[in-house]
Parts: sequence; C-alpha cells; structure tokens
Amino acid sequence: MGKKNYKEKRNKEKRGRDKGGKQKSLKYTGVFQSAAGGFGFVRIEDSEEDLFIPRDCVRTAMHGDTVEVKVIHPARGRRRSAEAEITRIISRGTESVVGTFQWGNRGRKSLEGTAAYGFVIPDNKHFNDDIFVSRERSKGAKDGDKVVVRITEYGSSKGHKSEGIVSEILGDINTPGVDITSVVRGYGLPETFPREVTEEADAVAHPVSEKNLTGRKDLRDIVTVTIDGDDSKDFDDAVSLIRKGESWELGVHIADVSEYVKEGSYLDTEAFRRGTSVYLPDRVIPMLPEVLSNGICSLNPDEDRLTMSCLIKLDEKGRVKNSRIVEGVIRSHYRLTYSKVQKILDGDEELRREYADIVPMLTDMNELAKLIRKRRSKHGAIDFDLPEADIILDDDGRTTDVRIHDRNDATRLIEDFMLTANETVAETFALMHMPFIYRTHDEPDEESLYDLALFVSGFGLHLETPKKKKKDEGVSPKALQKLLQKTEGTDAERLIRTLALRAMKQARYSTECKGHYGLAMEYYTHFTSPIRRYPDLQIHRIIKEYLRNELTEKRISHYSQILGKVAEKSSFLERRADDVERDADKLKMVEYMTGHIGEEYDGIISGVTDWGIYVELPNCIEGMIPLRDMDDYYELEERYHRVVGRATGRIYRLGEAVRIQVVRADKAAAEIDFRMV
Repeated sequence: MGKKNYKEKRNKEKRGRDKGGKQKSLKYTGVFQSAAGGFGFVRIEDSEEDLFIPRDCVRTAMHGDTVEVKVIHPARGRRRSAEAEITRIISRGTESVVGTFQWGNRGRKSLEGTAAYGFVIPDNKHFNDDIFVSRERSKGAKDGDKVVVRITEYGSSKGHKSEGIVSEILGDINTPGVDITSVVRGYGLPETFPREVTEEADAVAHPVSEKNLTGRKDLRDIVTVTIDGDDSKDFDDAVSLIRKGESWELGVHIADVSEYVKEGSYLDTEAFRRGTSVYLPDRVIPMLPEVLSNGICSLNPDEDRLTMSCLIKLDEKGRVKNSRIVEGVIRSHYRLTYSKVQKILDGDEELRREYADIVPMLTDMNELAKLIRKRRSKHGAIDFDLPEADIILDDDGRTTDVRIHDRNDATRLIEDFMLTANETVAETFALMHMPFIYRTHDEPDEESLYDLALFVSGFGLHLETPKKKKKDEGVSPKALQKLLQKTEGTDAERLIRTLALRAMKQARYSTECKGHYGLAMEYYTHFTSPIRRYPDLQIHRIIKEYLRNELTEKRISHYSQILGKVAEKSSFLERRADDVERDADKLKMVEYMTGHIGEEYDGIISGVTDWGIYVELPNCIEGMIPLRDMDDYYELEERYHRVVGRATGRIYRLGEAVRIQVVRADKAAAEIDFRMV
C-alpha cells in the first residue's frame, strides 16, 4: 500500500479513537500469497503495494486464502512494504494439492509395506508443509507417485499438520506426460471444455459466406502472408505491405474472433474463465476450442477469413502518419515460417525462386521494420534481449535437447509490426476517451533504481536522472537504455542487464492508459492475439461496436462497469500461466540434465542467496551450488549481490562467469545441483 494511502489511514485512525483515547483497529482484507521461506504477502484491492507478512504472523494461512490483516509497521525508509499480521482466515483458497506421495517419515527408508500413514509433499513451493494421509485414505499410492490430495483438515496454530485424502493417482513422475499433467493439475487449469462450450463452438464455426461480408472491406486482392514458428497451428495475425514511393501502407490483419465468440455466450464465459492459452512443452491448453483456434479463426492460406484490420500509413522514416481500423475479409496468400523468411532475407537462392513473387515485399518489410525499430530505440525502448529456451521432445514426450530460441530479423519484423498496431489502436481509443483495456507497465520504484544506480557506480557507470527533477518524475527509459548500451561487450553486461530487469515492475492490464515504460510508449494495448488472450477479444468487441455506431451511452456505461474486473482477472490469469509454463519448462530441463550427470559446463551466476549460488547455462538451464558444499564458509553480502569466503576472501558475484559440474538432477523435487569446478 502506497505511503499516501497510509497517511490517509493514519488521519482516519486519529479521528477513529473512542472517548477513552483507545485507538480503533483498522483492518484490511486480501488474498495471501505464500513464499518458500514461510513468509508471504497480501494484496489489498485498490492498493499499489502488497503488505508483507512475516513468518511468525502468518498463523495457519495457506497460499490463496482470503484473509483479514492488521498493519503492524507502515512502509517507511528502506522498508519497501508495510508489514502486517493475519488476524483471521475468511475463506480457504485451496481445496486440493498436487504433490509426491511418500510413506512413513521423510528421509527414512520406505515403509510402504508397514507404515500406517504417509505424506504428500506439495509440488507448489508456495505450500511449505507436507499433508498427512492415513493408509486408508491413500488409495493405494506408492512411494514417489504424483497424486492429487484433497485437504480435509487444515493445520492449526498448535502445530497440527494439514490432513487429506488422495483423490487421484497421476502416476510415476518419470512416466511421459505425468510430469506436465502434475503441473497442470497443481495450478487447477481446465483441461477439457464443457459440453455446452464445444457444442456452441461447432455451431458457430461455419465457413465464411456472402452474408458475413456485408459491411466489410474486401482485402482479398492484397497480397497477405502469415509468418509464424515452424510448429504453429493457429495463425491469428497476417501482414501486408505496399510501398508507394518513399511511404508505406502496412496492413496488420487480426482474426475477428469476436464475430464467433459473442458476449455472454458459453464460449465467452469459458474464455473469460481461462483468460489466456497456456503453452507447455508437450501440449497447449487453449483459451478457445480447436474448431475455432485452429479452424475458422485461424488465418489459413487460400481461405476467406474475417479480420479486424489495422491499416497504417508510414513515411520514409517509419513514422505513422495516419491509420484506420476496419472490419475486413482477407485471403492469406502464403503460410510462411520465421526460418524460411530469414533464409530468404539472407539470400537463399532456392527459396527466393520459390517465393519470387513476394521476395520484394519481404525485403521491404524488413527495411520498414528496421526503421520502426530505430525510432523505438530513439525514444528509449528497452530491449533486454535475454535468451529464451526451446525444449525439444521425442515422440514419447521426453526431453532430447534444450537450445536457445532463435531471434532474428524475421521474428523482429513481426514483433515490430504488432507493436506498431498495438500502439496505434491504443492511441486511437485513448484520445476518444472510450472505455478500453490497455497494457501498462509502470516505471520501476525509486528504491530499486537507487540500488541499481549505486551498484553500477562501482563499475564507473552512471544512471542518468533528470537534471531538474519534476514532482513524481523518475528515471526515463532512455536513461536506462543508455546505461545498458554502455555495458555492451563488457564483463558487466550480463550482470547489469539482469539487475535492471529485476528492477522492472510487472506489466499488467488496466482501464487507464498509463503508458508502457519498457517500450517507452505513451499508448499501448493488446490487440493482436484474440485467439489466445481475452483482453484482445474484449477490445475487439468495443472496436466493432464503435465502427458500427452501436457504442451507445448504455453500452459505454456497460463497458465502464465490467472492464475493471476483466483487466484485473486477466492480469492474474496471465501471471498464473507464466508460473505454469515456467514450472513445466523446469521439469523438462531437469529431465534433460538427468542424462548429463558429471558433465562440465560454462555458465553465469544468475542469483546469490544465503543458501546457495544459482548458475544459468547458455541454454537457460539453471541449477544451484549449495553453499554448504563449497570450499569455504561463504557469507552473503546482499547489497553487492555477492557471497564472500570467510577464510579465503574469494568472491562470487551475480553475472560472473564460472565453470560447473552437474552433480544431481532430481525430477521429483524439480531441482538441479551443480558444484564449482
């Protein structure tokens, strides 16, 4: 909760004393988010900051519980969050937990045949305690099985453990598919669509007819292409480009999902419940049924498809001169992949002959994208350019390789065009003051930037701040961009990029157009992926009603009432999807490293704690070196992001290059251990 809010609360407290001078207690309600260390945070509605809950103030609360809290220490000085204690649990947020079943006492030899009880060790690190399961409630689970346990009794402050009953046995963690299923179940993701949803999807997924084209702009004669990954199955965006002298006419064509998913329908309710598609190594959990996402809403080549098209005119420097949004119909001419386009741009003769009629357009697209990128960079857009991993599986679903995702001119080209469309759409509706959903990214908090500035000064670098700092004006994206540019090619580059990224706040959806700090944009939204993101689908409806002159005062009032909830829930579901994808990737990475025990690799220190040093390998796999296994007693110096050996004085700091050996890969625990070479 922000300092301003607390000042107002303190004034209320003064006014809220009874006649005897005793202060009335002011309490708040929120959702408890548990951390691995036993402490946690509570998010309060309409508050900018979470409340910190120390370990001894958690009581019996579990991750996801709705709780009542009382502030015990307000935010001030270097304390970034106010501290509070949980006074009451209003409702439980977790009924079932996924974890590993173990008979008898942890750490002892298996007592599977004789033990009268077992435990479920939760996979989710937010749950810090095991769940007790009696033999008669174990459903015959074996040591090491992944299970779903339904909680029947929650732990008490007197030290009693939570108890449960095994409701489903998923199987051995090493059985293909069980690992990812355990993650999906653990987060409670929907795995199938209700019958009424699939029936409705089948009913609306009819081919485009002449009736559908009424009032739409016919764009079928314009050469249009989709450019996606090699294994993509749903194509929700297509692009076209016409060069006219020194100017450009860019078309960004997005599948018109709102034509098929109507507000209040079964499809809409389910899409809102899911919020986003989730992309896992061995499967996709889609927001919409496949008959829509891979069928009538996918911009497949040589098929008529309905679109919301953003038509943008840009000048010779890549500046947007004007734009308009239309309901359109297109017929994609080619289904291209990033790898093919990159080869064409690189001069592959065979591919250039095969696609001779669109090679000039692709070349122009690359030229325009670079102009757009140059302008974005000039305005201060921050490109951290951190590597991402591609996980390669065999036919049985086992990991065969983990490699860096290729980011080249072809991928950047599509990124630049989508960013331009998103910015253009956001600006159009922000200036009309219409109810809308924006993608916002707040500037880093002052404390984080102060720590970063202090740290980089040790490398002789300076983080620029405004010469005449105005009220509420912080460090500009341009200043942060300049700092990162100064580190390029130096030993400190990875370290400072990592710290700068950690200083960033999380992007979210909002009904207010607050701008996007990282992109250095005043206007930004998500318009380009309605197949897989609910906010995109929601704003398509608003745009369509505006284009059809149906945005009456009644409809404006309706959107004003519902969009806040849509933005808040979509932000939450996006964070959940990120967590699921991260945990699933981690499991497959651990699986891969089980076949590389004893091998040595070069890596970069990605984190330092008082229990271990985290090292990231070039392919993004991360493991930990426990400090207890090091050659000295190492102490954490948190301010300097390093650990120092007490006897040797040896220092290991964040971002430092090291060589490690793989000593352990435990898939059940989702942990990889290294040792320093």
